[in-house]
Amino acid sequence: MTDFLKHNIGRRAVLGAGLAGVSMLAMPSILRAQDKSLKVGVYGGYFKDSFDKNIFPEFTKATGIAIEAVAEPTGEAWLVQLEQAAKAGQAPADVSMMSQVSMLKGQATDLWAPLDVSKIKNASNLIDRFVNKYPDGRIAGIGAVSWYITLVTNTDVYKEAPTSWGAFWDPANVDKLGLLALVSNSFLLEVTAKTFFGGTNALDTEEGIEKAFTKLAEVKPNVRLWYRDEAQFEQALKSGEIPMGQYYHDVTGLAAADGNPVRSTFPKEGGIQDSGCWALSRASQKVEEAHIFIDYMSQPSIQAVLSRKVGTSPTVKRELTDLTDAEFAAVSSDIEPIIPRYDLYQTKSDWLNQKWTELIVG
Repeated sequence: MTDFLKHNIGRRAVLGAGLAGVSMLAMPSILRAQDKSLKVGVYGGYFKDSFDKNIFPEFTKATGIAIEAVAEPTGEAWLVQLEQAAKAGQAPADVSMMSQVSMLKGQATDLWAPLDVSKIKNASNLIDRFVNKYPDGRIAGIGAVSWYITLVTNTDVYKEAPTSWGAFWDPANVDKLGLLALVSNSFLLEVTAKTFFGGTNALDTEEGIEKAFTKLAEVKPNVRLWYRDEAQFEQALKSGEIPMGQYYHDVTGLAAADGNPVRSTFPKEGGIQDSGCWALSRASQKVEEAHIFIDYMSQPSIQAVLSRKVGTSPTVKRELTDLTDAEFAAVSSDIEPIIPRYDLYQTKSDWLNQKWTELIVG
């Protein structure tokens, strides 16, 4: 497994499924520069290593602000730590990279200090959906990184690439699929809504969600594996044992570049685009430094470095970056994406998990 692949697993485990694997101990790596400093929480393992090597030293060089990088623990444990610390007037990190569901949960307790976009001139480079707002319009977070889950196939088994997520329902694909095991990280309800019900707004009502569940249940005979362990599915995809499924676009591309018979396809309905935000704890005393940091990270040139070095998709408009067509295709697509309904995983989490167990994976 490449280092790049391993850090991808680390990053998504923390953000998405909340799988174990990143140390619960935040281990700061400290860079000294003058007396200005900022604590920044990022996903642990190779993701953090990549920031420590490729991003933070350049930021310090450009601004004179030292970065103390803090490895965030898994799942929502970091949100809980930030919440408890903020009540005591403390910030384990000033700025943290947070999942979209954690952003919403933090909004509910006013955990995030509103950001002043007049001090983040590069915020205007962002694609609109990557500006996270409180219901009253205050800016809660700014898009840090994004990535795609796509339709993947083994090229020995499937000579032609499928063109639609609808392939998951094709009776010809019985016992051939590997799909993510959780309602909250597979985003298969959104895929179902976009493919069969005109879009994810079909999930606005419980009746609409029930319809999507019923349609998604039709996929079950085709599923060989509901996976939590990404490496397990990846191996089965490469060998052809499980020749179709959903997986991470960037990692699949790397596996193909290594000579494996795999491909990643952006279906006509769009790939699933997930993302993380930079957010500032209300307990932080480093408001000025935080704005400088978020502004720096929102530069098209820095987003392009992240695409090349970390494998993330830009949160800024593509035309502002200097990414070549090949570099952009390695991490992203111009097809309009499927955006997860993060609001549902905040407001209906228990009900969705119960339905998922009953109707889909039970």
